Amino acid sequence: MKHLIVCVFWGLTLCASAAYSQETDANALIKEALSAAPPEIASNASVHDWNGNVLRGGYGDWICYPTPPGRGSAKCPMCLDAQWREFVKARASGGAFSADTTGIAYMLAGDCPVSNVDPNAEGPTAENQWINAEGPHLMLLLPDSALLEGMSTDPYNGRPYVMWKDTSFAHVMVPTAGNHPHHGMMSKMHKDGGQRKERHGGNGMMQKTEN
Repeated sequence: MKHLIVCVFWGLTLCASAAYSQETDANALIKEALSAAPPEIASNASVHDWNGNVLRGGYGDWICYPTPPGRGSAKCPMCLDAQWREFVKARASGGAFSADTTGIAYMLAGDCPVSNVDPNAEGPTAENQWINAEGPHLMLLLPDSALLEGMSTDPYNGRPYVMWKDTSFAHVMVPTAGNHPHHGMMSKMHKDGGQRKERHGGNGMMQKTEN
């Protein structure tokens, strides 16, 4: 009987420990996911993981996600409206995408390493304009790709730019406060009396230093 009681006790302890660990992990994922959005959105947004599990219920259209699996130590949580969630579904299915209306996504905690020209690139090449560390930004989907014509595709120009142009996943990247590469550029512009100066690294792209 004593042996049975001990087994039951330790069994319950292990179960409680596992439950606590899962709750702690979930809380960490929720905190990370919500770091992508401004407070007025994060306060009411739902939080899901990438398997569709609801980590926190919410109100309204916004759903926030922690960093997708397989990104190593990089962090790139995001908060997406309905149009951006359709974008993500199309990317996951390997199909094309066409925006029905304007879409907005927030990545105020920054982005994971990514190519500015090839949605499917997994690492830097001499041609794919690899961005190793994009800072805080929001992203826009436009229902008419013609609206992207004439916009810069240079991620180091200190202004909004087009990512993945000439693909069905083209969208506008808009640097926000705290985006150091872009913020540094804008600060330099002010110090130089408003004169714009381009800042490029080497061949016009930031080289990858780590995964």
